[in-house]
Amino acid sequence: MAVEGRSAVETQADERQLSGDKVQRIVDAMRTCIATRGIAGATFEHVSREAGVSRGLLHYYFGTKERLLIEVLRGDAEVRIGALDEPLAAAKSADEVVEVLVAGVEEILRSDPGFYVLIYELFAAGRQNPEIQAELAQVYDGSRRHVADVLRRKQDEGVLSLRFDPESTVTFMFGAADGVALQRLTDPDRDYSALLELERGILRYLLVAE
Repeated sequence: MAVEGRSAVETQADERQLSGDKVQRIVDAMRTCIATRGIAGATFEHVSREAGVSRGLLHYYFGTKERLLIEVLRGDAEVRIGALDEPLAAAKSADEVVEVLVAGVEEILRSDPGFYVLIYELFAAGRQNPEIQAELAQVYDGSRRHVADVLRRKQDEGVLSLRFDPESTVTFMFGAADGVALQRLTDPDRDYSALLELERGILRYLLVAE
């Protein structure tokens, strides 16, 4: 997934080339600290210790904690959305597309629920910090446009016949997935099998105009 649009706050970090082993270690360390301590507790001190680098290096590459948090989310979103590309490209029917989309959300909830936790934490932090809110909006925008382009291609192939424009459809899909994930993470022991069937039914309605 190519997330387009870099804000001014990212320019300095871009010039320092966010690549290489140390940067990845820092991003991974921040992800680990968020999972164990939450955003408030994931300080540069804790992250630097987890990554085995100096605090100064965190400031050098990322400047602010908020920039690092967004980099974590950006990388996770690219991986999660990008993982849908191949199975969606191979889907030959609307039902196969539906199964790919449902399975994608289920895989995140099963293997990396911290992805949604980070979204919720950043949303809450963004209520007080316009920089975080703007960066989170960019991540959503890039992800939304990427999936919308995939749906357009499937429609051009004759696999789908969308009831609404692709970006509005994806906006609804993301909103539903985020909301359902919140409830499932809050009450993980509940039986959600009926909900999964409901999700499939709603997706079929959105993706196939009969």
